[in-house]
Amino acid sequence: MYILSVIILVIGFVLLVKGADFFVDGSGSLAKKFRVPVFIIGMTIVAMGTSAPECAVSISASLSGSNGMAISNVVGSNIFNLLVVCGMCALFQPLVIKKETLKKEFPFSVLVAVLLGIMGLIGMMVGHLDGIILVVIFILFLIWMVRSAKKTMQTGGNVDGEAEEIRDLPMWKCLLFIGIGLVAIVIGGQMVVNASETIARGLGLSETLIGLTICSIGTSLPELVTSVVAAKKNQAGMALGNVIGSNIFNILLVGGVASAISPIAMTMNNLIDIVILIIVSLYMMVLVWKKQLLTRAGGVSLLVIYAAYMVYICVREVL
Repeated sequence: MYILSVIILVIGFVLLVKGADFFVDGSGSLAKKFRVPVFIIGMTIVAMGTSAPECAVSISASLSGSNGMAISNVVGSNIFNLLVVCGMCALFQPLVIKKETLKKEFPFSVLVAVLLGIMGLIGMMVGHLDGIILVVIFILFLIWMVRSAKKTMQTGGNVDGEAEEIRDLPMWKCLLFIGIGLVAIVIGGQMVVNASETIARGLGLSETLIGLTICSIGTSLPELVTSVVAAKKNQAGMALGNVIGSNIFNILLVGGVASAISPIAMTMNNLIDIVILIIVSLYMMVLVWKKQLLTRAGGVSLLVIYAAYMVYICVREVL
């Protein structure tokens, strides 16, 4: 059983890596054709594509009544995205962060985390109505992003100065690359999660710990691989947009749909994890605010914080 799970794990990783490569090339070329900033492409198409595994796992968990795993997966994935995905990307290519992003999209991602915490604190549950509210906010967010893209196209804006690094593919090939990449990412992510979960359960780990570690890390692998590939191809805008967009997507749509299907009971540990998510978000904003740049040293600090967080939740589980 363990040997089969390891084989499935390896195949899943291969699909994730190759799928991310296709997805980044196709999305970047599409952005170049329509003169849409790759940051916006990252915030929307890429973010939703790479968040598909979180969506599948959390909604499946909600349908099966494993709501502890659903909320832990969402919060754990967001913490992983900020600390590990951004940290790893900065090691390959320091991330340039626009002032506008620090004033708009990034604070919005923090606000939705605060909103989730407030909803969970009231009655220690995120109910049906809360879920519907989160989904409605997500729809409004998408409309905002589409309008931003249209405004950029109408004003003849560039693609964040990254067009030179992006392959110019025919339209049919852009769509084919995006489609193949998305399918490979979703299937690969699911294979990694299922195999990891089988191994974890065999080792006797709890549902909450599985949600915060195996599932959150496993379902965030598409974001990690896609963002690192984008950073290596000098498409930092797509890398950062993918992280911020995925975090917003996870809370508003994944968390919203999961709680709308079945109310999610919140524990004190869940609320603590949300507070940690908010704190690390603010820490990253402070880290990059002055120079609008996430340096390699900053990336290392994010990875160290994540390692400390992993130790904390493992110790918390034992105690």
